[in-house]
Amino acid sequence: MKKKLPQTFPGYVIHGLLFIGLISAFAFRAIIVFERLEPSWVRPAWYTGVVGYIGFFLYRYAITRKRKRVIREYDLIEKVRADSGFSEDDREAITFLLSSIKKSREDINYLVIFLLSVLAVAADLLFVLFK
Repeated sequence: MKKKLPQTFPGYVIHGLLFIGLISAFAFRAIIVFERLEPSWVRPAWYTGVVGYIGFFLYRYAITRKRKRVIREYDLIEKVRADSGFSEDDREAITFLLSSIKKSREDINYLVIFLLSVLAVAADLLFVLFK
């Protein structure tokens, strides 16, 4: 039975989440300025950053997990090593890329950032509610 290859996200999703990630990064850095110029903007900037990171890092986590699953399910590293259609340099380069993705712990990093962001929002909401 032929395995179903995963699909990449549509371009609008990729660009949208990149934009969200950039807005989040900007929002966190703007907090320093808002503290001095307009303290009432600190909390909205913080929420913008954290909520944006929740979406962005969950997206990155999903991509990384999908890549690792494809490498594992299709046994791509071993197939690339064994294939003679590639030059030796080609096989080494592809093996390096696949091995690097497979060994990377970036998915753990994305998951931790996602979870900590959710916890930060929950904690702040609890502090506001039970002041």
